[in-house]
Amino acid sequence: MGRLTTLDDWLHWQENLHTQEIDLGLARISRVYKKLFTQGVPFTLITVAGTNGKGSTIAFIDSIYQTAGFSVAKFTSPHIFNYNERFVINGVPATDAQICTAFEKIEQVRGNTTLTYFECSTLAALLIFAEQKIEIAILEIGLGGRLDSVNVVDADVAVITNIAIDHVDYLGATRELIGHEKAGIMRANRPCVCGDTNPPLSLQKHADNIGALLEFVSMPYSGTLTLKGDHQQYNAALAALCVHKLNGQFKVSKSIIHQGLKNAQLDGRFQIKNINNLQFIFDVAHNEAAVKALAKELNKNKQPTLAVFSALKDKDIALMINAISASIDHWLIAPLSVNRAAEIALLINQFGLKDSVKVCDTIELTMTEAINQHVYQRIVVFGSFHVVADALTTFKIQKSCKIDAPITII
Repeated sequence: MGRLTTLDDWLHWQENLHTQEIDLGLARISRVYKKLFTQGVPFTLITVAGTNGKGSTIAFIDSIYQTAGFSVAKFTSPHIFNYNERFVINGVPATDAQICTAFEKIEQVRGNTTLTYFECSTLAALLIFAEQKIEIAILEIGLGGRLDSVNVVDADVAVITNIAIDHVDYLGATRELIGHEKAGIMRANRPCVCGDTNPPLSLQKHADNIGALLEFVSMPYSGTLTLKGDHQQYNAALAALCVHKLNGQFKVSKSIIHQGLKNAQLDGRFQIKNINNLQFIFDVAHNEAAVKALAKELNKNKQPTLAVFSALKDKDIALMINAISASIDHWLIAPLSVNRAAEIALLINQFGLKDSVKVCDTIELTMTEAINQHVYQRIVVFGSFHVVADALTTFKIQKSCKIDAPITII
């Protein structure tokens, strides 16, 4: 390898370090982790798995602990605007220098062990958080649970948001099989909290087998949230339950929990922005269950709606479209500029004859068309993190911008 001086240099090199983009298993990362942390990591750990709602649940937990005055960090993926968003310490993304220093430390001990892009990110997060001497780290499981690189650490509290059908090539095609994979983040004699209201039996079975202390959320949170959607009330309840499990070590009052939950914000989760007198809704929904939740929110205020949509080729695109087609009057579709993107021909084939669909060359062009049309007042942008990222970037809507006050949904 040549000298790597910038963050972009490191990321480009890591993309080709290992032979596979996704290679589930803990053997390789464990070897490097044990060299970096001979005594384990010096902070309390929360790991968060689930099909949907991980990012929101993490945002809630993070906001609660920030509001309470604890030093807290979160590791999430993928990012929307820039890679640094994956590592956030007390609400501030890590700097390029902090990330590059972590990568250098990994490279010094890696030896002949190859790591995937995500495995490098996971180890970097642990190094950055240790260097910053944080008290609590919240880590998002990237894929599944049992074999995901984040599972190299032992969580003090494991969190499972919900179980739905996604990533079937890696996790299985049933909720029971997927539940077994997610359950792999549980640890013996340690709490695991779950927000699924109809959990697969495999969760409780695994908890019983290893002696994990599994508890389910029974009721949604009833307080006020900034994040919109009925499903967010369950994510908030789950976050509060997680915080409760650590209350002996990190005391947080009920009033702080309420304030933290209300304060939580997150890009791309039914995020509403008013542009050119049009209401744009950005949502990273990228599987059937998430799209159903999005459709439920849209249907609270029925009106003619335009969709900007694309997806990755390994998703069940037809199920996503069917879950929301009754709420969409016209579609603008375009391919994404990533390796896993669905090609236009594949996208078109997922629509029915009665669907009104127009093809554009890029997501940027679909957004330009959407913002200049005068037929639809509401435009929903969804289908993938990449769709939302490209759409938001098109109009240079940065995280520092204030989210427009959501239009009242009746």
